[in-house]
Order: sequence, then C-alpha cells, then structure tokens
Amino acid sequence: MEEVTGIRYVTPLREGGSVPGVVEADDLGTYVVKFVGAAQGRKALVAEVIAGELARRLGLRVPLLVRFQFDPVIGLGEPDQEIQDLLKASGGLNLGMDFLPGALGFDPLVFEVESAEAGRIVWFDALVGNVDRSWRNPNMLVWHQDLWLIDHGASLIFHHNWKGADQAADKPYDAADHALARFAPDIESAARDLAPRVDEALLREVTAQIPDEWLVDEPGFAGPDEVRRAYERVLLARAGTVGERIVLAPKQQEKQAPPEWLRTWVEGKAAK
Repeated sequence: MEEVTGIRYVTPLREGGSVPGVVEADDLGTYVVKFVGAAQGRKALVAEVIAGELARRLGLRVPLLVRFQFDPVIGLGEPDQEIQDLLKASGGLNLGMDFLPGALGFDPLVFEVESAEAGRIVWFDALVGNVDRSWRNPNMLVWHQDLWLIDHGASLIFHHNWKGADQAADKPYDAADHALARFAPDIESAARDLAPRVDEALLREVTAQIPDEWLVDEPGFAGPDEVRRAYERVLLARAGTVGERIVLAPKQQEKQAPPEWLRTWVEGKAAK
C-alpha cells in the first residue's frame, strides 16, 4: 500500500461506531481515515487491510487503501471533545480509504444486483466471516452505478481468540440477513471461480500489506510474520469448503401435519 500524510481534517463520519474522519492528504487525495485510537483498535484495521486487499485481488470493488500518517494537530479545529480525544490517540500510522464523492448508500429495495455478483460478494463475506453486511446495515456504496464494498473491520473475528482460530475454518456462515440474499446469489458459481484463486501465494501477498506495527506484541506469537502466517492458515483452510457452509435461508422448523378434521374442512371449503 502507498503511504500518504494528512494535511487537513475535514469532518468526522458519525455513522459508524469507529467514527472515521474525512481527511485530505499530501497527494491531493481525500480519504476516509479509520483511526488506530478507536475503540476497536488496531485489529479492526488489520481486518480492513486483509479483507479489502483480498477482495480487490478477487475482482470485487473496494476503495483504494493507503497507509495514512496522521498528526492530531491538523484536527485541533474539531469542536467535539470526544473526537479530539480519538484524534489525539491516533497520532502516527492509520488506515485511509479513497473517498468516493457522490456515492450513495446501497438500498436493496432500490438497486438491483445480478445473481452472479451477489454470489461472489456473499461467498467473499463468508470467507472472511463478515458479520456486518446485513440488510439493516449493508456497508456497500453505489458509485457510478457500480457496487463498492466498505467497512470490513468486523471481519476475521477469529483473531480476537487465536486459541480457537483453527476451528473457524469449519464455521458455517449465516447469510439469511445478508443485504444481497434477496438477489438469489449464485454461490456455486462463485465458489468454482474464487476458491481456487485463494492460494498460499495470494494470501502471502495480501498479508504482506499489513504494517508490522499493527502486529507486534500479539500474545502467543514470536513476531509479525508469525501472525501473518496464522491469518493465511485459517483463510486457506476455509476457502476450499466455505461455499458449502453458507446458509442463505433461516432454518425451518418441522411443521406438524394439521389434524384430520381441519384438513377435511379446508378441502371442503375449497371445493365449494
């Protein structure tokens, strides 16, 4: 990832719990910056990097990610004390995402999505265990009539408990509330196309994008590269069979047959 430096803090975005901010940088670009000092901490940024860079390499649309150097001094004009505290706790390296001007939040009742694209996105979300793409909060944008994926900080939840991480490879993915469930996602085709591409080389390329400083001092690991290998191991094991573990519809409880008298009454009413 390229590295830029913030030069002007524009405004906070209060839609998400992490309270990212719109910041202009020295490359004349404008970015949505997710701060290391937010409550979710550096692991949310690691998840953003892995999910975002992996999605991009699989052909999904994700805003460009950059290493973002931030000096809290440029945010001194922000009047909200809570925001000021966040900025002061986030000096140094953060994560920037290209700001998409004029983008609209995805509404599944307004914007149609083809079955093939829906299948690829649902399969990808299942791979990274994204629990934050429901119809209530799609975390997708429509920009120039294309669908863009954002906000992957809640993915890879296994890294909050590394002792049980290897079991995450076999965990089902409940997509019943997924924002794209209503578009008949073609999971089978997506799995045939995407699963073979998630190999060791691709995952090694993706995890190399994570800054060392976000991986140091991880309990149980000797250093950043060992943490990277752990992410790769879980995702590689999951990729091969995750398509079979996606649940698109809520489980239906077995219905008891109606009593004979009721069935007879219904049939008689229908015959009249």
